[in-house]
Amino acid sequence: MQNYIIRRVLLTIPILFLVSIIVFLTIRLIPGNVVDAMTASMQAHGSTGVVDKAAIEHALGLDKPIPVQYGHWVERLIVHGDLGTDIWTKEPVLSELNERWPITLELAILALLVALIIALPIGIYSALRQDTWGDYVGRTFAILCIAVPNFWIGTLVVVFPAIWWGYSPPIMLASLFHQPWANIKEYILPAVVLGMGLAGITMRMTRTMMLEVLRQDYVRTAWAKGLRERVVVMRHALKNALIPVITIIGGQIAVLLGGDVIIEQIFNLPGLGRLMLDSISHRNYTVVSGVILVFALCMVVINLLVDLSYGYFDPRVTYK
Repeated sequence: MQNYIIRRVLLTIPILFLVSIIVFLTIRLIPGNVVDAMTASMQAHGSTGVVDKAAIEHALGLDKPIPVQYGHWVERLIVHGDLGTDIWTKEPVLSELNERWPITLELAILALLVALIIALPIGIYSALRQDTWGDYVGRTFAILCIAVPNFWIGTLVVVFPAIWWGYSPPIMLASLFHQPWANIKEYILPAVVLGMGLAGITMRMTRTMMLEVLRQDYVRTAWAKGLRERVVVMRHALKNALIPVITIIGGQIAVLLGGDVIIEQIFNLPGLGRLMLDSISHRNYTVVSGVILVFALCMVVINLLVDLSYGYFDPRVTYK
């Protein structure tokens, strides 16, 4: 296993290198650039003087060829561990990421917990009570979770309470360590909305794999021995059925850590997703490159952890 982990870690280097090139080039292919955005911002704030775009480009280092810009950015990253400086605020990109990532991480963890609490019990019950009313209700609920867009549900959750009861999500975030209950109340609605889509996919996969495992000979033998349903399901069936489910969850975790941009925008959560959205609209090249590079690293690490978990759930899996 050690050799396998080393190979996967070394493989991370070319992956991140390719991601950095693609992101660095793609953000600059978007119509308009940061100089135009700055010029429009100056004019909007009442600036009447002539804006020297060439001087702005020179000050930002954007007058150099793109390969040279990329080389300087990579050099700072490798030599100093620096993702660059925010073009607008002149703050280090790492400082902005440090401020935003706890918000996205907490939202992702709560959304994942909500999804698993909903999906696993319903998926298992639907498989055990196949073609009963409970199964039909569970399958219908799973399809609704998948089909209904979470941004639509989030909009309803924000708009209708504001109309009916005068309630709206708080603007200021409470600290998890100093005001834990207030913090949970702020995150629970977006976590439920975000977790429902994951719950629907996980629920259907859990039901499908449980049905397949329950038809295996060793499970029939366990039933024939007179073991209790709970023992057969939890000890013999569920563990083997979870491998494809974990694959689905692993991919969804990466999406959650990336931050659902729309949900963060609807519920006014200043996480990484919202930071990336604002940075793209302002053509903030360094921030966009830094955020997506962090997302890519998270994706690689999560995929590695998911692959390693297969050995725990299925002893037949070996790593060479």
